[in-house]
Amino acid sequence: MDWGTELWDQFEVLERHTQWGLDLLDRYVKFVKERTEVEQAYAKQLRSLVKKYLPKRPAKDDPESKFSQQQSFVQILQEVNDFAGQRELVAENLSVRVCLELTKYSQEMKQERKMHFQEGRRAQQQLENGFKQLENSKRKFERDCREAEKAAQTAERLDQDINATKADVEKAKQQAHLRSHMAEESKNEYAAQLQRFNRDQAHFYFSQMPQIFDKLQDMDERRATRLGAGYGLLSEAELEVVPIIAKCLEGMKVAANAVDPKNDSQVLIELHKSGFARPGDVEFEDFSQPMNRAPSDSSLGTPSEGRPELRGPGRIRTKRWPFGKKNKPRPPPLSPLGGPVPSALPNGPPSPRSGRDPLAILSEISKSVKPRLASFRSLRGSRGTVVTEDFSHLPPEQQRKRLQQQLEERSRELQKEVDQREALKKMKDVYEKTPQMGDPASLEPQIAETLSNIERLKLDVQKYEAWLAEAESRVLSNRGDSLSRHTRPPDPPASAPPDSSSNSGSQDTKESSEEPPSEESQDTPIYTEFDEDFEEEPTSPIGHCVAIYHFEGSSEGTISMAEGEDLSLMEEDKGDGWTRVRRKEGGEGYVPTSYLRVTLN
Repeated sequence: MDWGTELWDQFEVLERHTQWGLDLLDRYVKFVKERTEVEQAYAKQLRSLVKKYLPKRPAKDDPESKFSQQQSFVQILQEVNDFAGQRELVAENLSVRVCLELTKYSQEMKQERKMHFQEGRRAQQQLENGFKQLENSKRKFERDCREAEKAAQTAERLDQDINATKADVEKAKQQAHLRSHMAEESKNEYAAQLQRFNRDQAHFYFSQMPQIFDKLQDMDERRATRLGAGYGLLSEAELEVVPIIAKCLEGMKVAANAVDPKNDSQVLIELHKSGFARPGDVEFEDFSQPMNRAPSDSSLGTPSEGRPELRGPGRIRTKRWPFGKKNKPRPPPLSPLGGPVPSALPNGPPSPRSGRDPLAILSEISKSVKPRLASFRSLRGSRGTVVTEDFSHLPPEQQRKRLQQQLEERSRELQKEVDQREALKKMKDVYEKTPQMGDPASLEPQIAETLSNIERLKLDVQKYEAWLAEAESRVLSNRGDSLSRHTRPPDPPASAPPDSSSNSGSQDTKESSEEPPSEESQDTPIYTEFDEDFEEEPTSPIGHCVAIYHFEGSSEGTISMAEGEDLSLMEEDKGDGWTRVRRKEGGEGYVPTSYLRVTLN
């Protein structure tokens, strides 16, 4: 069934229908255009949201980035950012493949429709002109017939009139004959015009207009087919990004499962472990013993002559203070009331025979309250802390870690400069052998600068190695001191006998025997142990990673990897976008950092 046969008389209906189809095509294009604007705005808002919540500091400078919770959150933000990129891709595909293509096709359809209807209107106009000519010839034939009949009647009346002359009768007969001849010509012309109009009308209704209607039908069906394909592009644009979006959602799920509370607790320990020894026990001060003062001791605060010095034998060695300068003696321990603990004999309070006034002791304790507050403020730290090159302002454990990091960075820079020097030497040799390639003297400034950098970095490495060895010995010393105080039983709080001189010597011997080994005796083994660890570290993986995408390592220095492959992380990205990895079956090289999901040890 076609329009030319079934709708031969529905010219206006077809005109309205084809116009409606083109309007529908334009409406769909407008809908897709607004849809792309929505997608672009959605992607833009997602990217702004991700940018708002991403850490502002670099990962190497942000200690929070070491926690799995923070790493998972950052990974989720990155997946959301990738999701936003897919929404932008959907908007771009819809704009190019639907909006632009269908708009161009709509313009072509409008031109074709206009041409077909112009042709149909010309055919209609021709048919109407033929019909007007037919009507004119018909009216002329009718008029000539009436005039011929009237002239025949006049001639017959004059022929029967006896009073009419012969000339009048002849004239009337000639006029009747003329009119009859004219009527006959009009009849022939009308018959010919009618035959021509019937032929044109049959051609119009059975050939010309059906062809035009069939062309309009074909045009409308092509438009509907193209519109249906446009409907399909709307879903195809979504289906194309579904795998990537699924990977984004899977990445979010993996990030959620990567949260490790135990590991985060260990990371917190590693970040904030100070390495200080635990404070020792506060010694008991017994003021309940009777004080027998001599009559000569009438004035308060006047000690008697020959009084022994009230100082515990265990307080003669110095200890390190958490935030003090290096090699600075540690202040005396704090008493529960605030200031330094008064000196006492090892087994109890001072003997009444010492002659020290207890009121003077209480006065000293009350005066030491302010130093106590200042000391605890120093424990909490202050914003005015001066940052030193050897990180001595940090706790021992943190100082050791920072020094180790600096040593590793200097070692990497040194190796880089050494490699650059070797490359410059090779280039100089090439220039000397083939002078047309370049002037060897032009490389001398670069070689000199490289040698200067190497010497400077070597000095830095030696300096950090010495500082690190000292920090290692300090950490081990604090650990030994903490263990010795932890294993030593606390001083008994009971009152001591009046004469405790016999126990003083034994207590001195015991206290001195628990002294930790000195720093000088531990310098050599600690330095050697660190040096061995430092040399072996670059050959062992620093983490593991999973390939998110497939990568073909076609260039020199790269390595191929398959999607989902587990790899060992050998070297982090240094800012150039490449990460060095090792495959399980062997082979080591660089791959794009954005192709990996990295987990550090």
